[in-house]
Amino acid sequence: MRVAALILAIIAGCNQGRAAEPIGPPTDRPAEPGTSGAGAAPGEAARPLAASAQRLPSDAELERAHAVIGRVIVDNQNIFNLADPRDDNWLFRLADRLHPRTRAYIIREQLLFKPGDRYSRHALDESARILRAQPYFYDASISPVRYHHGKVDVLVTTHDVWTLDPGFNFSRSGGTNTTGGQLVELNLVGTGTKVGVERTTDVDRTTTLYELENGHAFGTWTDVTLNYEDNSDGKVQLVSVNHPFYALETQQAWGITETSGTQYDHLWDLGDVVDEFQEHFRTITGYYGWSAGLVNGWVQRWSAGFTLDEHLFDPSPIWPSGALLPLDREFNYPWVEYDLVQDDFAVLHNYAQIARTEDFYLGTQVSARVGYAAQAFGSDRSAVIFSSSAGHGIGWSGGSILLLNASTSGRVENGSLRNAELQGSANLYLVETERAKFYAGLQGVAAHALDLDNQVLLGGDNGLRGYPLRFQAGTASALLTLEQRYFTDWYPFRLWRVGGAAFFDAGRTWGSVPYAPPSLGVLKDVGAGLRLGNARSGLGNITHVDLALPLDRISGVRGLQLLVQTSQSF
Repeated sequence: MRVAALILAIIAGCNQGRAAEPIGPPTDRPAEPGTSGAGAAPGEAARPLAASAQRLPSDAELERAHAVIGRVIVDNQNIFNLADPRDDNWLFRLADRLHPRTRAYIIREQLLFKPGDRYSRHALDESARILRAQPYFYDASISPVRYHHGKVDVLVTTHDVWTLDPGFNFSRSGGTNTTGGQLVELNLVGTGTKVGVERTTDVDRTTTLYELENGHAFGTWTDVTLNYEDNSDGKVQLVSVNHPFYALETQQAWGITETSGTQYDHLWDLGDVVDEFQEHFRTITGYYGWSAGLVNGWVQRWSAGFTLDEHLFDPSPIWPSGALLPLDREFNYPWVEYDLVQDDFAVLHNYAQIARTEDFYLGTQVSARVGYAAQAFGSDRSAVIFSSSAGHGIGWSGGSILLLNASTSGRVENGSLRNAELQGSANLYLVETERAKFYAGLQGVAAHALDLDNQVLLGGDNGLRGYPLRFQAGTASALLTLEQRYFTDWYPFRLWRVGGAAFFDAGRTWGSVPYAPPSLGVLKDVGAGLRLGNARSGLGNITHVDLALPLDRISGVRGLQLLVQTSQSF
């Protein structure tokens, strides 16, 4: 768990900031249309936006009238609301003073509209979703505030969070600790650039990671990422330049990514390493995509690309001779992909987060990719390589939702299916009260003829919380999770939102794989835990502190497991 949460407010760049609106959920205090923030053009602060005597027309009326966007006012609010006596203390004042707020032009670059464009409620909503997805914002909303002479003035309200992490981290799952330290800035001087160095020691290796990322390089929608890992067992580097389908209306996308490195891989069973070998890998993918944009509520996209994928294996110098070694693989292949996306989103609160605006995709999504690797392209064998995914969301009155997802991947060599995997999940959120939700999740994996370096694993690090990590191996697995979730009003130190959960997990593996003994059958655990939602920082959404009790007596499994970890969801 990050210790820096209490000291993060006193180490950062230098930028004077004004008082901000509350950082809590949208119901805490609505943005006032008469405000004008850091992004307002010169002279705008003296012109209240709410000074219209006319009723603001509805979205449908504005669209029917062919209204256009007038002024776009950016009101980026600081971390703490110093107008609130509960936030007005010397530490929070210092944090606001030191924190470099996100620059207005960075916010404007992520909007799907500009002055003079035809008014569209859809463009406002999708722009708000894009802003809320950024780690340096706690929340974002976009609203029309004034209509005059056929023009609509729009207020963009965002809430910054603390983005400098100079601290240490600790996590524990499956009976194993992960420790590290970092100096990471998610929003360098308010430009949306991530830069940092992290050092982590886990069960696999010690990693020193240097990273640089900007999602809007050169004032465009192009994401540039540079990562370099200096590991105890090798080195890994990532270079990516990607211009994605960033919105439903986007008509072009392109990108190129290279990942290469050397590391030691392990095979696991019953929480122990049963084999080790060295892997040298390199993957390069370039693509171009095109689309007609959003048509009658649906988006169709096509992409074409080329991938070079190489994996070479050597015996480990410290592992006993006679260990199994995966076969080398080199696939170079062109591919095509088709994507179908439905425009259907829901804005909710207190589901997978605590007191934050959450965007859930409830539409239908289908994706399919197929490529052909041939020796003429430099492959070491011929193969058809495929992957696909599908998802659908269902919502009921009262707010309950069901999310269904499935994916497949693999290849066909000489008429035989190889390294094939089918995954599926169902996630149900039942609304009991505003402060209580019941969650049920079912996940399954089925594999066939996996490459030796790929495993289907189940344990304390991926959902079976009462047991050691990577505890069971097989060719298939299933996991059931039941959670009673509670969301409180407790707001300690005005830094964390607090929730809790009582849970039950049950899972098992099937099938025979190298080195692994037969499956132990269905393993079950029960437990309870605390959830701390990080309300003022972008350094990790929710910290979990759980106690899990295994219900099956197995040699080597402790009676009670402590888990401490940071997750993106409840």
